[in-house]
Amino acid sequence: MHGYTDADLSADDREIVAAAADFADRKIAPHALKWDAESHFPVDELRQAGQLGMGAIYCDVEHGGSGLRRLDGVRIFEQLAYADPAVAAFLSIHNMCAWMVDAYGTDAQRAQWIPRLATLDTIASYCLTEPGAGSDAAALTTRARRDGDDYVLDGVKQFISGGGRSDLYVVMARTGEAGPKGISTFLVEADSPGLSFGPSEVKMGWHAQPTAQVIMEQVRVPASNLLGAEEGRGFGIAMNGLNGGRLNIAACSLGGAQAAFDKAASYVADRKAFGNALLDEPTIRFTLAEMATAQAAARLLLARAAQSLDDGEPDKVERCAMAKLHVTENCHRVADQALQLHGGYGYLHEYGVEKIVRDLRVHRILEGTNEIMKVVIGRAIADRHHTTRR
Repeated sequence: MHGYTDADLSADDREIVAAAADFADRKIAPHALKWDAESHFPVDELRQAGQLGMGAIYCDVEHGGSGLRRLDGVRIFEQLAYADPAVAAFLSIHNMCAWMVDAYGTDAQRAQWIPRLATLDTIASYCLTEPGAGSDAAALTTRARRDGDDYVLDGVKQFISGGGRSDLYVVMARTGEAGPKGISTFLVEADSPGLSFGPSEVKMGWHAQPTAQVIMEQVRVPASNLLGAEEGRGFGIAMNGLNGGRLNIAACSLGGAQAAFDKAASYVADRKAFGNALLDEPTIRFTLAEMATAQAAARLLLARAAQSLDDGEPDKVERCAMAKLHVTENCHRVADQALQLHGGYGYLHEYGVEKIVRDLRVHRILEGTNEIMKVVIGRAIADRHHTTRR
């Protein structure tokens, strides 16, 4: 259990965390550098994770979900990310899609999709961002027009993890007026006529998961694939999905940072300079102390935010934004410090630290940029103070 002691967790919690760590150590970690170098998308291993209950972590057990808490989820993703942040992050996106279907789908939709999503026999992608609508998601222009018993979708989605490889795309499209109230959510299957994909993007990190445009040209989907069978709910569904997504991507940063920290601590213990182990140099110990403290604080903030989402607390959106902002910023800094402690060796692929730095960098951008997290937090603060002054 990377980053935890037995005293941190209950017996049940230890069992969940240990199972995730064991799977990650056996099935993901030995291949992470090779997958990164070859841009390999490990579908088989993802489906093996699904067999262990990691495909629908916090979906109801009625249709095959694991029925766990958000707190369990962030701990699972932290352990997976210790082995490979890119693979863990993709699984977190898939889980966000599964939760959206479970939370907002009709009984028929849940019965149809959750069993397949839970096992990852059906792999899902989240499609909100567009070439001209990133942070301003309510300005999206992808349209869905009702035509008899179907909807016809036209538009382009940008930066889609799993684009071209996933089986199901959870697509936010405009069915009504401008702004958030005119947006609906659709389940679009990969073999739908008119659905195509751009070339796989060449990225700084996250090489173990494909990223591509999702292009819809007169894509016809049955009206039964309108999530929740009601128009106009899509923006709320997308935003509520992102609350959990922000926690999970923060957990992936934490797991990656813990791996980088452990590599650095081992390196400076073994490496000698000027006749002494680097670990005995006060400045090295100070750096490790700062790194360890940053991770401990991040873990506490993340757990508290997950609890607020589990309990439906009024400030859950603000807490999720705070966790995403703080954890992704500080854990990327920890990974960068770990690279620095390795000296020139940290810049080499075989040591694994530069990969972590590359993978964690994008976490400060996706699921809402960290600048948007400040907007969310600042708005909540302003609302509270405006209320108290009235």
